[in-house]
Amino acid sequence: MNFNNFPKIRMRRNRFKSFSRKLIEENQLSVNDLIYPIFVTYGKNKKEPIKEMPNLFRYSLDMFEKEIYRIKLLKIPAIAIFPKIENDKKDEKGSEALNKNNLICKAIKIVKSISTEIGVICDVALDPYTNHGHDGVLINGDVDNDETLKVLESQALVQAEAGCDILAPSDMMDGRVGVIRDCLEKNGFVNTQIMSYAAKYASSFYGPFRSAVGSSGTLLGQGKDSYQMDFRNSDEALKEVKLDISEGADMIIVKPGLPYLDVIYKIKNNLNIPIFAYQVSGEYSMLMSAINNNWLDKKVIYETLICFKRAGCNGILTYFAPEIATLLHQK
Repeated sequence: MNFNNFPKIRMRRNRFKSFSRKLIEENQLSVNDLIYPIFVTYGKNKKEPIKEMPNLFRYSLDMFEKEIYRIKLLKIPAIAIFPKIENDKKDEKGSEALNKNNLICKAIKIVKSISTEIGVICDVALDPYTNHGHDGVLINGDVDNDETLKVLESQALVQAEAGCDILAPSDMMDGRVGVIRDCLEKNGFVNTQIMSYAAKYASSFYGPFRSAVGSSGTLLGQGKDSYQMDFRNSDEALKEVKLDISEGADMIIVKPGLPYLDVIYKIKNNLNIPIFAYQVSGEYSMLMSAINNNWLDKKVIYETLICFKRAGCNGILTYFAPEIATLLHQK
């Protein structure tokens, strides 16, 4: 401590009273920062618990409709929809992704029939639809970049035609944003946004999600290291983001979230573009397990979301969205 300035400068002085702490707080969280990922499945009157993700469910479309009314009431601005596809609808190329009447397209139309104000984000990737669980088309055992782009382009158009507001390519194929943007422009969807998973890492934090969409236990014994980013790299993320923005992405996602706050901070400070973090399934499940076992206080949920804001995020995809929205409305 520099005792020449003490006790004239006391950092605790501004923290002493509640009103003062509110006046000088640097970051805030609002409902407008939240995007809620939701899982949909087939059947009727289904609300299937996801074993690996406590307190979360897969919804049949009739139950999904009820959930959307809840989201509307909570004023959460956007949702991201993920499907659990039946095994008999999966094949090597993910053909069900191109079905204009598939589970995702039906879910989009349900949301839009309830509220035109809720933004709908759809994953552009093939892993829920392929029988091998990879994000693209396999040729000679490897994910073929350019063949995959052809399918992703068609998938994106199918989702846009169904009413999707934001396409979120998460496949990490090179050039996919440019291909999707060109397709949208050519077909008149000039206002359909692209929120690219520009910095998506090959992470062990995705395990519960893969169970939720039914793609775990496949991958033919391979990881996704050949197309998702190496978690040891951060400078590479800047290049990925610059490429996606140059190809027509409007916003970008960093995934996972909390373990990659440094990446978020670096991108924001270098590029100053709209950035979203995905607080992924592994992060959610770790926190919920600790909370359910009384190892951590539920306050950690709010604290982690503030961490994203502090790092530079404009918003967060989080499974805690309804709970936090309820808390923020009460405040």
